[in-house]
Amino acid sequence: MANRILVVDDAAFMRMMVKDILSKNGYEVVGEAGDGAEAVEKYKDLKPDLVTMDITMPEMDGITSLKKIKEIDPDAKVIMCSAMGQQAMVIDAIQAGAKDFIVKPFQADRVLEAIKKTLG
Repeated sequence: MANRILVVDDAAFMRMMVKDILSKNGYEVVGEAGDGAEAVEKYKDLKPDLVTMDITMPEMDGITSLKKIKEIDPDAKVIMCSAMGQQAMVIDAIQAGAKDFIVKPFQADRVLEAIKKTLG
């Protein structure tokens, strides 16, 4: 069975890029969210195997959303996505429980490597 992934990014274009990479490589994108608050709700409903999460978003940022998802499911697998130059945020994300991070602009092989490594 394909691994089920929730894609979270406030930019529809970025969600589309990630979904494209995933679906072409046998992963099932079960949902997407445009902000952290929506991500937490979708996580509860969909119970995905993995979440790709943007750090900088309106309403609720990715790190706050990550912490809330970890409260719901301590075993949640979340990979953070950040633009260049957000190293401090990446460290915060890892400390909050993120399994890995991917730097934008996305390189398909790096996205897949992070997902394979995280899902084991």
